[in-house]
Amino acid sequence: MRWLEGGATDATRTLVWLHAFPLSAEMWEPQLDAAPEGWRFVAPDLAGFGGSADHDGRPEIDDFARDLDELVLYLGLRRFVLGGLSMGGYAAFAYLRLHAERVAGVVLSDTKSGNDSPQARDGRQKMLDLVAASGVTGVADEMLPKLLGATTQRDDQGVVMDVRNLIEANSAEGVARGIQRLRDRPDSTPDLARIGVPALVLVGEEDGITPVAEARAMSAAIRESTLSVLPRAGHLANLERPEQFNTVVGKWLLEI
Repeated sequence: MRWLEGGATDATRTLVWLHAFPLSAEMWEPQLDAAPEGWRFVAPDLAGFGGSADHDGRPEIDDFARDLDELVLYLGLRRFVLGGLSMGGYAAFAYLRLHAERVAGVVLSDTKSGNDSPQARDGRQKMLDLVAASGVTGVADEMLPKLLGATTQRDDQGVVMDVRNLIEANSAEGVARGIQRLRDRPDSTPDLARIGVPALVLVGEEDGITPVAEARAMSAAIRESTLSVLPRAGHLANLERPEQFNTVVGKWLLEI
C-alpha cells in the first residue's frame, strides 16, 4: 500500500482521507498541504489504485476496510478521524462496520449510504464494457462531465486536466475491479443511526452523482451530524473548491 501524508508526523490527532473512484490519494493534496496545526493527515491509495497493489480473488468493498486497518495498526493509530469522498465514503462505511471503535469522527463528502439500484448496476456493467473497449482514457472521457460541476468545467480547465491525469494514471484492471466493488457494495443506510461519533457531511452544490438531497437525508439520519453545502462545486468538492472545503473541515475539527 502506498500512502501520502501532510501535517506533523508527531501530531496527536490524525485524519485519514479515502479517495474517490477512479482517482487516487493524490486527489487529497490540497488537504494534505493544509493540515491544521496539531493534525496529521494520511491519504492511502485504495487497493488497485495509484501505487497500491490489489488483492487476488473476487473484489469486495471490505478489501478497502481491511487494508486500512492494517495501515492504521502499522502507523500506531489508536483512534483517528476517518474521511471519505464518494467511493471513499463507501469504504469508510465498510470500515465503520468492522472497526467503529477506532473512529473518533467521520467526514462523509459527496457520497451516499445506499447501494446500487438495478439501473445503477446496469450502468456499472456499461462502464466495465467501456474499460474493456477503451481503457482508462474512455473512462476519463465518460466520467469527467459527471465528476466536476458546471462551474469548474466552464472556469477551471486546470482542475479538469488534473482530474483527467489522475484517472489515466490508474490501470484498466484496477479501475475494473473498483467498479465491481462499487456495484456489489451493501446498503449502509441502516448503519447511519449507529454512528456514535461526530460526523461532517459535505456536498457540492452542483454534485449530480450524489446530490444535495442525498446528503441532507444522510445527515438527518446520523445522530451528531453537521451538513455543509459548498457552492460552485460538483462531485469532487475538495478539488473544485479546496479553500472552502479546508475551511469547513478545519472549523469542524476544532469543535470535535
